[in-house]
Amino acid sequence: MNTRYSINPATYSHLNTDELRQTFLIEDMFQPDSIPLTYWESDRTIIGSAVPTKRPLQLTASEKEMAAKTFCERREVGVINLGGSGYILVDGTSYPMPRLDALYIGRGAEEIFFHSEDPAQPARFYLISYPAHTAYPTTPAPAADANRLILGSGQSANERILFQQIYEGGVQSCQLVMGHTMMQPGSVWNTMPGHTHQRRSEVYLYFDVPSVEAVFHMMGPAQETRHLLVHNEQAVMSPIWSMHAGCGTSNYGFVWAMGGENQRFDDMDGIPVNRLK
Repeated sequence: MNTRYSINPATYSHLNTDELRQTFLIEDMFQPDSIPLTYWESDRTIIGSAVPTKRPLQLTASEKEMAAKTFCERREVGVINLGGSGYILVDGTSYPMPRLDALYIGRGAEEIFFHSEDPAQPARFYLISYPAHTAYPTTPAPAADANRLILGSGQSANERILFQQIYEGGVQSCQLVMGHTMMQPGSVWNTMPGHTHQRRSEVYLYFDVPSVEAVFHMMGPAQETRHLLVHNEQAVMSPIWSMHAGCGTSNYGFVWAMGGENQRFDDMDGIPVNRLK
């Protein structure tokens, strides 16, 4: 497990491109037969992935970062599958995971194993975890059952469908809010106008970005924006003081996940485009 520390806006303003990427971007997310994890100091977030090909992969705790016997001893986990069909075993119960389906794993789960149905087309599990103050049941969150929000328009090149999967009023969690958004053909701008979350940090994982394309992820305070050039299946960590929005060279998808003070989806501080610098 790698560790990333939080920084403040004053430090951010002095970072060069490489330093900005090393601080906020996770580049090598999906590695076959491995569960690489990043511990981000903001809201004690853990971000990771699992790509089982030769064998099932077990999610285990790190003594140094977690001081726990099992990963979910004091944590909850959200998982979404971005690859071929797979399934997750949680304490002996099997949860099918077709592409874009999610699973909420509650505090107290002891054994978690990731499986692929076909090793030649493995599942690509993306996971995010936050501390949990109580236990809620492990619950599937299929894309077909998600609450759908149709946002933006073709005229502003930001027509998109947002799928709420783990959210207030839906699958219950302690603080985790999670889902995914699909940009429609011809649309490339996400989350515009941008906003910040004083009460929550957020992580974006971009996917379905063609190998010859990229997404320019906008970040930073409204008066000093910067960008990260993001490729397929890379994750951006967004602290509470940073706006988050992006523009791709083609349409794409992204998984969004938040943890913090509350679960209200609309709890955000919008920033009009004409105020950005």
